[in-house]
Amino acid sequence: MTESAPQTVSPAPAAPTDEGPRSSRLGDFMGRYAISVVFFGLLIVLLIASPDFRDPRNLWNVLQQNSIIGIVAMGMLVMMISGGFDLSVGAIGAASAVVAAWAFVNFSIPFGVVGGLLVGLVIGSANGILIAKVGINPFVTTLGMQVFVQGLLFVATDAKPIYGLPSEFTFIGLGRIGPVPVAAIIYGVVALAVWILLRFSRFGHYVYATGGNKEASRLAGVPVDRVIIGAFAIGGFLAAVAGLVLLGQVNIGQPAMQAAWPLAAIAACVVGGTSLFGGVGTVPGVVVGTLLLGVVANALNLFGVSPYWQPAVTGVIILAAVGIDALQRKRKGGFA
Repeated sequence: MTESAPQTVSPAPAAPTDEGPRSSRLGDFMGRYAISVVFFGLLIVLLIASPDFRDPRNLWNVLQQNSIIGIVAMGMLVMMISGGFDLSVGAIGAASAVVAAWAFVNFSIPFGVVGGLLVGLVIGSANGILIAKVGINPFVTTLGMQVFVQGLLFVATDAKPIYGLPSEFTFIGLGRIGPVPVAAIIYGVVALAVWILLRFSRFGHYVYATGGNKEASRLAGVPVDRVIIGAFAIGGFLAAVAGLVLLGQVNIGQPAMQAAWPLAAIAACVVGGTSLFGGVGTVPGVVVGTLLLGVVANALNLFGVSPYWQPAVTGVIILAAVGIDALQRKRKGGFA
């Protein structure tokens, strides 16, 4: 009679705990919505702490002042999701404003608006063609375009602003419908249009795919070159829209008044969670990023902080946002 093999008793499984999944969910939530939490937390603190900040006139002014860079940032969002960016948006906005101002003085407002928008569309498309078809790096392409367009503007205007614009056009920059600034309404329409484009259109899906993996998208049949050209055309067009809104505020065609736009728009996108590597970004995130930077600047002004500190604070916010993006990529096994 043979002895049976001794039976081994397995240790009882550990009691299930939801601490790990809960921690993971919290980390995912903070990684995705950290900037929104910071923005709304800061907004609540400022509304409670500062009577000047919570004055409705100040709040509407913050929205009006940041609507222009918000429009530029919407175009920058599309370009960054596709895997690029545009350092020439300031020059495009200036060119559109100067062309529109010249047409206002010599022809009519409708002619100037169409001309200004066409300038942005053409320059943006040219950037896209140089990047997609010729193969020049986006940094080099758009930096070169910025210098080229700026030089042409100085030559064409003799570096002098264009005066004598019709006062009616200031409505789009300074006008209000009720308490709401017209510039903010234009920004809202632009943001809604870009959100619909990215979320529901085939082109929007192609933009994300191209930014995520250009070669894989090409092999999958995505018209990568046309997507890149389209993304930069949209970026140029929206820079032109912002240039016209700014023209409505200052009522002067100034050839060098939008130099800070590229970095400000990129900052708004990065702070709002748009990846510098392409393939990631949302319209609500960029709206929050734009307003966060605007609210911080406004609060520093109200509390009498030296304007020299404002770029430093903005830089800290940008570094924090990029750091969050890099940590998220490392945690998910991506490339930081």
